Order: sequence, then C-alpha cells, then structure tokens
Amino acid sequence: MLTRRQTLQRMTAAAALTLSPAGLRIAFGAVPTDRRLVIVLLRGGMDGLAAVAPYGEARYRRQRGDLALPGPGETGGVIDLDGQFGLHPALAPLHALYGRGELAVAHAVGIPYRDRSHFDAQNVLENGTALPHSTADGWMNRAIAAMTNGDVPIGLAVGANVPLIMRGDARYTTYAPQVLPVAGADFLARLETMYRQDPVLAKTLAEAMQSKAMKADVLGDSANMGRGQGGGAYFREAFGAAGKLLADRNGPRVAALDTDGWDTHAFQGGSAGALAVQLGNLAGGLIQLQDGLGAAWRDSVIVVVTEFGRTAAINGTKGTDHGTGSVALLLGGAVNGGRIATPWPGIDTRHLFEGRDLAPATDIRAVLKGVLRDHLGIAEGILEDRVFPGSRAASGMPDLIRA
Repeated sequence: MLTRRQTLQRMTAAAALTLSPAGLRIAFGAVPTDRRLVIVLLRGGMDGLAAVAPYGEARYRRQRGDLALPGPGETGGVIDLDGQFGLHPALAPLHALYGRGELAVAHAVGIPYRDRSHFDAQNVLENGTALPHSTADGWMNRAIAAMTNGDVPIGLAVGANVPLIMRGDARYTTYAPQVLPVAGADFLARLETMYRQDPVLAKTLAEAMQSKAMKADVLGDSANMGRGQGGGAYFREAFGAAGKLLADRNGPRVAALDTDGWDTHAFQGGSAGALAVQLGNLAGGLIQLQDGLGAAWRDSVIVVVTEFGRTAAINGTKGTDHGTGSVALLLGGAVNGGRIATPWPGIDTRHLFEGRDLAPATDIRAVLKGVLRDHLGIAEGILEDRVFPGSRAASGMPDLIRA
C-alpha cells in the first residue's frame, strides 16, 4: 500500500520524466555526494553455484551432476577467475571488469533467514532486519534518510512497482521501462476463439497453452515471478536508463533495479539453457548500466543480490530447489575488485547447510554495511541502529571500496 505522500512522489517523478526535453533528466538540486550506488535485485533465488562456479573444488562435479559446468578452455566452460572459481560463460562480458579490479565476488552470502520462502526472504533482504514483515520501510530508504534527512530525492526505483527496499519516508523518484505486458487470460481466450476454425493455428495455440499449464504445475506459485522484469528488452532499457539518470550531475545517487525470473526449479540448463539466457541478459544489462553511467562509473558501486541460492544437487526436473547461500557481485570503478572477497565454506556434503545448500558464511548485511560506510560515508553506528537494526553481529566488511 502506498501512502498519499508516496503517491504524490511518484506522480511528480512521472511528470518530470515525461516533460523533460531530454526524456531522462530529473533535476534534484543539491546532492550530498558525487558517488553512486545501485542495488540490483534478482528475484526468485539465483543459483550462485552456477553464476560463479567453484569448479576447482574436488566435490564440485559430484555435487552438481548434470549441471556442472565444463572447465576453463573447454566448450561452454567457465571463465577462470582464480584457479578455483569461474564465471558462468554467459557472464563473459563481466570478465574484463574482474581483470581491471572493478568486479569483486562475495560468495556464500545470505540473509539471516532460513525458511526458503521467496516472498518472506525477499522481504528480509529488503527490510534489512532478521525477520520478514518486521518493518514497513526498506533499508535503502533509511540510508537515504541518513544522508539527506529525507528531503532531497536522491533515490531512484526502476521497475513496474516500487520495491520495499526503496519505500519509506525519505523522498525518491521512479522510472518504469516500457516493455510489452504478458498476454492475459482474456486475450488468450479471444485468441482461442479466433483460431478455432483454423486447424494449424488452433493446434499450435493448444500446444502452447498446454506447455504453459505444465510449467505452472511444476513451478507452483513461483511461476508468476518471472513475468515482466526479466527479459532481455527489460534489462537493456531499464539498466541503460538507470545509468543515464544516475550520470546526470543533478540526478539521483542511489537506485534499486528490480528483476525477476531467477527461479529455476525445472530445466535450468548448464552452459546453455534457461539460466544461461537470464545470466546473459543480466551481463548485458550491467554493461548497459556501465555505458549509461559514463564518467560516473569511476565513482560507482553496483551490488547484485538475490534472496537465496539453490540446492547443490540437481532435482528430478533437471533444475534446482530453493536453497540458502548464494553469490553477490560488486561492480564499479569504486570497487576494490579482482578477487573473491568472502570466506568459502566448501561444498563437500559435510559443509553444506542442512546437507543440501551452500552454507551462508557471510551475512549479506555485512557486505552492504561495508559499502554504505566506505562508499557513501554513513557512520557505522547509524548503519547498525537505523539502517540495519539488530545487525551488530554483522560488522561492515572492510576493503570493499578502493582507498
């Protein structure tokens, strides 16, 4: 539910975007920093063991089975990072950033929540506490309030809806990319009536509808999570527009980009397949974001996060089930990168969480607090008490930002 104040904020933002001669310029007035921060939310639970594979670990292939990626140099193989970890080949556009020290990997990270519900886990990731539905605002909004007293709208929410992470009393603006909606039931019913007398078209539509129903049966309520904000067109438009808005001298300084389609219960694929396509879309979107930022890239940090990971082992439908630990990516000219920045627990069965998931060795709030403290200058005490209440055990990680 949006408050009256939030509704007015969104109306003002929409007017600014529509009426501006440049199409993507918003004047925010004086801003408190020249540094930029972008949080990319991957809804659905991205498989961190696929995105950044621990291919050098002895148990990797046995644990992953048919989902194990080939080694570096092999067809469809991982792109080596340090002899133990490698990027999924679909993330190849990001490898040069790692080589330049502008990409760091925070592996085996997780939220302080263990029940594997998409919606509760996403709520915890965005509200910044240890419990789902414990606050009505998001940690990014509280961080903006700490920087500006909430009066300067330096926040930007990109997506069809304002994610919880950005909601709250501090002012922000929104941008909704124009992408075609998913065909609804009414449209499909009309199409079926139109095609009924054509044996070829009627058969094709019936097969497509059956495939859609089978997917929903396998995926359950998460089947709807991949709609609207996960396709290649969305990544190109949303990420490119966000970069241009953030690059403006008087534009926003922090942004949240919402994406979905990361729930891979069935037919996940390895080097190719559904997840590979989605990872390729993400890599392309991140490069679009870099291009849009232009010179502001050197003062930017982009953090890519997901609510949880996937099981280490493949399931009966050639996918992976809800897990726990996953991976976060930190990109940008301000990142102290070219390294795996967090401890690795291993994926031998005895090291897995509950014998099935990558163990969360690092609280994602420690990563986020380190970025907010060292990149945006928010004091540790404010981070612990206001932005991430109850997080004193997860001290902000050092050395994530270039000195």
